[in-house]
Amino acid sequence: MMSGKSTGFSRRFALGAGAALAAALLCASPAAVARGDVLPRAAPQSVGLDPARLGRITTAMQGYVDRHELPGGVILIARHGKLAYELAFGESHADTIFRIASQSKAITSTGIMLLVEEGRIALSDPLGKFIPEFAKPVVAERDGEGYRIVPAKREITIRDLLTHTSGLGYGVDIAADRWKAAGIQKWYFADRDETMGDIVARMGALPLESQPGEKWVYGYSIDVLGVVIERVTGQSLDRFLHERLFEPLGMSDTYFYLPPEKRARLAKVWSPKKGGGLELAPDPGAGIGQGLYVDGPRKVFSGGGGLLSTAGDYARFLQMMLNGGTLDGRRLLSRKTVELMTTDAIGKISDRPGRGWGLGFEIATDLGLRGLPGSKGDYGWGGAYNTYYWVDPKEDLLVVYHTQVIPPGGIKDFETLRGLVYQAIAD
Repeated sequence: MMSGKSTGFSRRFALGAGAALAAALLCASPAAVARGDVLPRAAPQSVGLDPARLGRITTAMQGYVDRHELPGGVILIARHGKLAYELAFGESHADTIFRIASQSKAITSTGIMLLVEEGRIALSDPLGKFIPEFAKPVVAERDGEGYRIVPAKREITIRDLLTHTSGLGYGVDIAADRWKAAGIQKWYFADRDETMGDIVARMGALPLESQPGEKWVYGYSIDVLGVVIERVTGQSLDRFLHERLFEPLGMSDTYFYLPPEKRARLAKVWSPKKGGGLELAPDPGAGIGQGLYVDGPRKVFSGGGGLLSTAGDYARFLQMMLNGGTLDGRRLLSRKTVELMTTDAIGKISDRPGRGWGLGFEIATDLGLRGLPGSKGDYGWGGAYNTYYWVDPKEDLLVVYHTQVIPPGGIKDFETLRGLVYQAIAD
């Protein structure tokens, strides 16, 4: 059962599975939705997808809503450059704006590669060239029940940051006490009355979790790259991304902080309740932030976890990548840059079976070891609010899935969605 606070949630979600299926099939029709700002639309069967099998996705997602495991969400599936399936379920609408958290990483990484293509940054450049506080990094090493601080064997490079092999975590592992004392832990920064540059400068004096280049460590690497972009261009990360990516790609609903007039479109954040069901997450919620992406200080542009977007906007970004750097006849990246970004760059450093990392994306390196449907070389990632996306170049396919639950609560919606997408391929 829902809490008393969320009885309206239950009433609003009274949409039955049959009605939801009908809505999804309408969305799959080229003429059904007036919005023409995502991708060209096509009947599913024209791009090798079985409409009846796609209906299983609709039924499964409605099941999550009926069991009060998800509040709703948006799913887009495009194949051969055409949008063939669109589902807005539960409390969500096609134009709902979601906190996409770590889906920001691929976008900021792309921003770096734009500067690499212009010769303004080299992948082998040391980080200290742009942020002097990182010129002499140190590393925390286990020492009995404690740790010791030693000099890094070498400087962090731009490539280390793109591949998450810099040694920068989220400040919650080894030497967590020092990161906590510096006021830098976890990924959420929308509540901060300071800049990302201020925060990153403090990071430079703190110990890394591993030697640069020796281990895959997920953390602040892409936030640091956002500051590199600012130092190289003299622009805020917000302005740079809007001018170089969002505006050219027609991503008109992607922001670090939402314009007040779009407040009503921002998804609510839900959290699992003890004993089952969902309840509204606290506000501001110690890193959850119901309202701070509208009403907060608006000073930190977190390239690693701070963006808001719609499923449609993100699909346009992914289609550009799938097209080899172009969208609507406009080239943003070289085909060879996209190829490099979407090729595994860490090899045996990966500690996740069947999964590697490129320059901005997780890469499937072995389907059997990964244990999920897809293709070798498919790439993607997700975000802390339970968002997920992937691109499968072999199938000429992309999928965007946005919902808003933190923590996710242990349901297997990502795995279920992957299986349901691939079982619908009919060519």
